[in-house]
Amino acid sequence: MRYRGSQLWKVGASSLERLPVEAAIKHVTEEFKSIRLGAYDEIIHASSRFRFPARSNGQTKGAGITMALLSDRQREELHKAMLEYLHANNFVGAYGALKEDSGVEYTPDPKAKYAGLLEKKWTSVIRLQKKIMDLETRNASLQEELSLAPSKRAAMQADWVPRTPAAHVLTGHRQSITRVAFHPQYSLLASASEDATVKIWDWETGEFERTLKGHQKGVNDVEFDHKGHLLVTCSSDLFIKIWDSQNEWKNIKTLTGHDHAVSSARFLPGDQLIVSASWDHSIRIFDVASAHLVRTIVGHTDWVRYVVPSDDGRLLASASKDQTARLWDPLTGEQKMELRGHDHQVEVVVFAPIASYNAIRELAGVPNTDRVKKPGAYVVTGSRDKTIKLWDTQSGQMLKNLAGHDNWIRALVFHPSGKLLLSASDDKTIRIWELSTGRCMKTVEAHTHFVATIAWGRQKVSVSAGKTNGMEGAESKSGEPEKLVNVVASAGVDQMVKIWLP
Repeated sequence: MRYRGSQLWKVGASSLERLPVEAAIKHVTEEFKSIRLGAYDEIIHASSRFRFPARSNGQTKGAGITMALLSDRQREELHKAMLEYLHANNFVGAYGALKEDSGVEYTPDPKAKYAGLLEKKWTSVIRLQKKIMDLETRNASLQEELSLAPSKRAAMQADWVPRTPAAHVLTGHRQSITRVAFHPQYSLLASASEDATVKIWDWETGEFERTLKGHQKGVNDVEFDHKGHLLVTCSSDLFIKIWDSQNEWKNIKTLTGHDHAVSSARFLPGDQLIVSASWDHSIRIFDVASAHLVRTIVGHTDWVRYVVPSDDGRLLASASKDQTARLWDPLTGEQKMELRGHDHQVEVVVFAPIASYNAIRELAGVPNTDRVKKPGAYVVTGSRDKTIKLWDTQSGQMLKNLAGHDNWIRALVFHPSGKLLLSASDDKTIRIWELSTGRCMKTVEAHTHFVATIAWGRQKVSVSAGKTNGMEGAESKSGEPEKLVNVVASAGVDQMVKIWLP
C-alpha cells in the first residue's frame, strides 16, 4: 500500500507474494516509510485535539510547540475544524473560549467542509496505525523468511526434510537408475544406470558433467571413497571397476572374481578394501591397491542384493533374496547373526548411526549399555514385503516393524540428526519416519515410477588413519562436530535424478 495525501491504495497481496524475498522486504520498507510520513501529517492535525486551549496572557498553552509546526493556513483550518467539532457536540463554553482566543471568524455550517473533519482525521490516524502494525508484522515475517533463504538454510535447519518440488531434475540416462552417490567434498553426484553408464552431475547447479563408460551391462552400484579420490562401480557384466576422479575419471582398475551379476560394492573404512555382493550368493573382499581377491564369504542361500560395512569396519551387513539379512566379521568371514523375519526378499540393509541411538532406544525401550556409543549396534532392513524392520545386532531381536509403504522398499537412509529415517519405495514415494515413535510423519510424492535409490549428502567427518588391513579406519575424532549437508538425491525407473534442497 502507498500513502498519497490522505488516501491509501494497495498493492495486491498476490503481487507482493510473487516478489523475491529481498525485493518484498524493500517494497514493504518503502511502504512503511511512506505511510509513516503521511501519518505524521495526519497526527499533527489531529493531535492538537488533546491540547485544550487555556487562557494565559492571550496565548494558547503549548502553541509554541504545536502551532509552530503548522502554517497559517493549516492553523486556521485546524481551528475551524475544532470549532465545528465543539459546536456539533454542544460544547458551548469551549466553543466560545476557542473562538475568542484564536480570533477566528467562523459560522458553523453542517454542509461546510469542516463538518466531521476532525473525526475523519482522527479515525484515519487509527487506521494508519493499524496499517503500520500490519506492515511491521509483514516485514518481520519477510526478514525471517530471508534468514531461511537457501544460502543460509543449509547451516541452520537441523530438522530439514525433503519437500516438493525438487530443486533440480537431472535427465540423460536412457534406462532405470539404480544408485546415486554424493562426493564427500565437492558438489558432485554420481548416478549408476541399467544403461551401462555412470553419469557425474553438479548437484548445486543441476548441470551435467560427464559420462563414464566401460561396463558392458547395467551398473548396479556406485560409491565414492571417503576422500572422493576414487569411485567404485559394479555391474551385471560381473566386473567391479575403480575410477580416478583426479585423473579425468579414468578406469584405473577392474576387479574380477564373481560368477554372476555384482549387485553391490562399497569401500570399507580406510579405503584400502572394497566389499562386494553378488547374485552368485557370495560376498567378496578385494584389496584396492593390488586388485586381488582377499576373502570370499558365503552363507546366503540365494542372491545377495546389498552389502554395507559399519562405520568402524568391524561388521558387514548383507541383504538377500533368501529373505534374511546377515551380519559378518570381515576379518574372518564368520557369520555373527542372521536376521530373519521378512516375508519376501530383503532389498536393503543399513547400519544406524550413533546419533540415532537415543531415538531407537526410546522407540524400543532398550536400556543404556556400554554398546550405545559403538558403531554397528542397530540395523534397519527394507523388503519386498513392504515393511521396514529395526534390529538389535547383538541379540538379533527385531525391535520395531514400520509399515506404511504400498510396494517394495528399495532404499533407506538416516537423517543426519539421527531422529528420522527416510525410505524409498516402488510406490513412487519417499517416506519420513520419526524414529522415537515409529510414526510416518511425512510422505513425499517423489517420482512418477518406482523409486530405486535415495542418498543424503555425505557429512564431512575427520577420518583417522586406518590399520593396514583397512578394517579399523574412519573413526571420527571425539568432539569434532560433523558438517551438516542438507541435500537429498533420489532416482529410479523414471530415469530421472531428483535433487532436493532447502
